[in-house]
Amino acid sequence: MLYQPPLPPKYAKLTDSELAAAIATRKAQLGRRLVILGHHYQQDDVIQFADLTGDSLKLSQLAAAQKDADFVVFCGVHFMAESADVLTEERVVVILPDLAAGCSMADMAQIDQVEVAWSQIENITSSTIVPITYVNSSAAVKAFVGGHGGACCTSSNARTVLEWALDGATPVAPSNDRKIMFLPDQHLGRNTAHAMGWPFESMVVWDPREELGGLTPDSIRAARLILWKGHCSVHQLFTAKQADDIRRIDPEFKIIVHPECDASVVAKADLVGSTEFIIQTLEAAPAGSKWAVGTEVHLINRLATRLADRITVRSLSGIQCLCTTMYRIDLKHLLWVLDNLVEGRIVNQIKVDPETRALARIALDRMLSLKAKPLATAVLTD
Repeated sequence: MLYQPPLPPKYAKLTDSELAAAIATRKAQLGRRLVILGHHYQQDDVIQFADLTGDSLKLSQLAAAQKDADFVVFCGVHFMAESADVLTEERVVVILPDLAAGCSMADMAQIDQVEVAWSQIENITSSTIVPITYVNSSAAVKAFVGGHGGACCTSSNARTVLEWALDGATPVAPSNDRKIMFLPDQHLGRNTAHAMGWPFESMVVWDPREELGGLTPDSIRAARLILWKGHCSVHQLFTAKQADDIRRIDPEFKIIVHPECDASVVAKADLVGSTEFIIQTLEAAPAGSKWAVGTEVHLINRLATRLADRITVRSLSGIQCLCTTMYRIDLKHLLWVLDNLVEGRIVNQIKVDPETRALARIALDRMLSLKAKPLATAVLTD
């Protein structure tokens, strides 16, 4: 986690309405030079100022498409701002309002751990290894993947990227002599591969804290997918019991969850898909239908309010499953970075070094070149 300096005391003295009015003024002063991005998991009082909303990669792509913007303020977490810096023109300044807004999943795969694991696996197996990293990873890990013939993926196109990795990533290696090293979310890798027909027995989990990942040489040689032991701290909170409880309370509820959830939760769900898939499914849901959703609570609450006249939306869990690091981005920090921009100062710039940027761009471009399957076929269960 990067160090975020304390804000000047004056920001703590402002009310939310005063903060909001000041932010609106600063936005008007900066005009088209400024684009504020708001991730779906961000809290509502920040989202109201977002020029564009979406998931992490969609926002980075939208930022790259802004030709007039000099400043991109990313109301998300650190790896998202890094991706935006990689995909935007070099002249564009990307800013993260609070440097402490990290991602626990991304932090579970440190680049030195990945390099050690790769070396050990290469020494054990003669198979071609194709690294795939979820976009929820650091720029350094993306660069490693890009430099080793792999690609990034999102929760929307993980299946497309895995199919490419198993069948077309390295033409010199036959498809039955390829292994996937999937970083850093074991659940997205496991759920996607299983939906493609791969048995759980074909997968092993590499724990970077254990000698040889906690595996044996034979188990590594036998595996087709080596899943990194990482997870989303939010989606880890959803359980199969919660699904059973919902169905017992009201069998009319449909359950839709994110593929970062555990496989036991996915097995209980009616539909599984990315954040964008969840949003589009609920927006198109039949009037009067009821939905229990396994994803971040700020998005669920926003959908529940917006769609309340048509459908019922609630969290699958009875506890507040929120992204605590995303929650660090607030009105005070947003106003602070805008005040500095108006006064000609840049604070909290996220800048990826040129070598890392170039290799990370390779991994992202490989992903973007693969045509994702329509969302309707990206559902992981029938």
